[in-house]
Amino acid sequence: MTTTGLFLLAILALGFLITFQIAKASEYVSVLKGEKKSFEQNNKINGFLMVVFLVLGLIGVYWCNKALYHKTLMPYPSASEHGENIDTMLKITLLITGIVFFITQILLFWFAYKYQYSDKRRAFYYPHNNKLEVLWTTVPAIALCTLVGFGLYYWFKITGEAPANAMQVEITGRQFGWIYRYPGKDNVFGKKYFRMIDEADGNILGMLWKDSTMETPNGVQNLKADPTGYDDIIQTSAMYLIKDQPVKLIINSRDVIHDVGLPHFRMKMDAVPGTPTTMWFTPKYTTEEMKKITNNPNFEYEIACDQMCGNGHYSMKGLIKVVTRDEFVLWRAKQQPGYKAPTKAGDPAITEPGAQPAPAAQPADTAAAGAGAVVPKGNLVAAHK
Repeated sequence: MTTTGLFLLAILALGFLITFQIAKASEYVSVLKGEKKSFEQNNKINGFLMVVFLVLGLIGVYWCNKALYHKTLMPYPSASEHGENIDTMLKITLLITGIVFFITQILLFWFAYKYQYSDKRRAFYYPHNNKLEVLWTTVPAIALCTLVGFGLYYWFKITGEAPANAMQVEITGRQFGWIYRYPGKDNVFGKKYFRMIDEADGNILGMLWKDSTMETPNGVQNLKADPTGYDDIIQTSAMYLIKDQPVKLIINSRDVIHDVGLPHFRMKMDAVPGTPTTMWFTPKYTTEEMKKITNNPNFEYEIACDQMCGNGHYSMKGLIKVVTRDEFVLWRAKQQPGYKAPTKAGDPAITEPGAQPAPAAQPADTAAAGAGAVVPKGNLVAAHK
């Protein structure tokens, strides 16, 4: 255990000991002074402490907000168009709940002080009032339903059909990292099968790059190679996106449930094994522009796993590079497909994803796939020579 941990543990133990001693001392005082007098004295002390706690609590709320606000994402604009709506919804929610919080907490502690026990005052019992019950039931219900309604509206927009010109990127979670896949020149993702995953051969997604036969609980299964996957780009270093270009994320998981958290874009979506999920958004600022906005020269867009996924969960961080269209074309031109054609019959040679192997011969219908730079804009396919 660290020194800080031991120090906190010692503080907790000391606090418990002090509380215990105060309680015992109160018992002795009650015996010496008499129960009634001791009760009245303790009641006054508790009422006073309620006011002190209220004042110190409000000061603490103000201090925490002043000290930590700049460390949150709130001072900076959302990096996506959808995120602007999420920010607006969050601010409205905080405003409504904040007003209710301050009113109820101030009344709670003030009433505890104002209406403490007194011989000169008798308690007034007010057990039932239909109008009040209808009021404090319907008003919160309407407010919450309105907030939930706006949340569902924006959720359906995020998870709905992406624009026709949206770039498609597949992101797959694994313990403990992210895998990114782009379609090649054909703009079609190749098929994959989880039983084909082979880390040793570099097939980290289970791509159907060759004919295979395997035993399954239902018998022998024959898998045919899918040529549309020969030109797919597979990366593990960073996901590149284009500013002002809608992007549809196709989200998968290779093992357990993960969650693609995009805090700067104000978005998140579960990555579920065997059940692809999707969401789309439009980046507003390049990485370089965001460095200036945040006044942080080391700024990077982050992909966080927002679902506890194992003992290495804390390290499951990915990067997003938002660039201009021209920068994306240059980056894409340098990438090689994850698949490399066999050097001899029956010997599939598969490169490590993200590596830069020498170009290799490919089937006739996809031979040019590795040389293309796919930059979707409608039906636009920008290629380079």
